[in-house]
Amino acid sequence: METSNNNPSTSRKRSRSEDNSAPESNQSHSLEDNLIFSDTMVALQMMRAQFPRIDKVSVEPFILQSQLYSSVKDRTQVDRELESLRREKVLRVFKLNTGQDDHALMFMEDYLKQMKRAVKSMETKKQGVFEWFEVHVIHSKPEPCIGHQELLSLLSLGGKVKDEDISLLINAGLLTRQLIDSEMYWFAIPNIGSVLKGLTQGRKELLSLLNRKKYKEMMLAILEKKRLRLSPLDIRFHLRDLLGSGHLKTIQTPSGLVIRVVKN
Repeated sequence: METSNNNPSTSRKRSRSEDNSAPESNQSHSLEDNLIFSDTMVALQMMRAQFPRIDKVSVEPFILQSQLYSSVKDRTQVDRELESLRREKVLRVFKLNTGQDDHALMFMEDYLKQMKRAVKSMETKKQGVFEWFEVHVIHSKPEPCIGHQELLSLLSLGGKVKDEDISLLINAGLLTRQLIDSEMYWFAIPNIGSVLKGLTQGRKELLSLLNRKKYKEMMLAILEKKRLRLSPLDIRFHLRDLLGSGHLKTIQTPSGLVIRVVKN
């Protein structure tokens, strides 16, 4: 990171792009050697580089907040650094519908690529509202949700807004209405429905696999070579998630790390 740069957001973005190719070589390394990091940004970069390639679905890399909790021991540090990165618009935080506390993190540049891909697939001539959404909403509202009136107010900076414009944003997968308050919207990652379904099924499959073992545990070196049938995400992705959410734990043994199911 260049010390001469006074803009923390710019310097962080540069740091990420410079280092982006470096972690690629760790894809084949054991998870045991790449499980714990001292820095949130380094962990984010590593997990972004290791995001599995998914057939038939165009999705930019995202990281689960639970995965960070399994990779950086100090949760307070993670929350503090995530808040800083969010406010600096380096990344965005998204509430997922896969669990009460499930949040996805996506670097801003990756999210904008995902958004543009979704907009391009929309068969509509009304592209203006999507431009307003990017320029006036995304870049000025870093929070994971937004109220109806504030959304209208920000969009109106680009032009006259109609109800059908909001419907277009929802249909494109950029917004979802909150169930408890129809006047509030969650910002969303478009076109990842099938991946989120796989996330839920993969969690169940991995836990079922371990629960069938006599002691509900397996050596990490053996477990991470397994393939899941029901999820397009790899086992490394699911292991980090379930370790961070507290469903699994690691135990150090003379033979290496053991992954064990946490009793309810």
